[in-house]
Amino acid sequence: VQLQASGGGLVQAGGSLRLSCVSSGWSFNTYASGWFRQAPGKEREFVAAMSKNGGSILYSDSVKGRFTMSRDNAGKTVYLQLDSLKPEDTAVYYCAAGTPILSSLAELSSYRYWGQGTQVTVSS
Repeated sequence: VQLQASGGGLVQAGGSLRLSCVSSGWSFNTYASGWFRQAPGKEREFVAAMSKNGGSILYSDSVKGRFTMSRDNAGKTVYLQLDSLKPEDTAVYYCAAGTPILSSLAELSSYRYWGQGTQVTVSS
């Protein structure tokens, strides 16, 4: 299972970015997917997650209403739309896949497979 994240960059506060995570040789329909982020000097934290059937999407309180997670129809790519960005959103963003139960979608330890991360920098 391989994941490739992309779409990060430098943006001003209030701006938008769209992150993508492409799976290699398998479908997100067979795994739950998640986005996590890690800022310098901080632990990796949950951002958003989607159940494998796409029926449940969770967001952290800090991004709810600003970020949107979605998936393409083929189940090969998951997206994270980042709107109304704030400087505190600056971090390396990672996509992940695994088989957590619904109650564990936000738990980092539930995910077995990780992408390489993409840097998001928001200037004030």
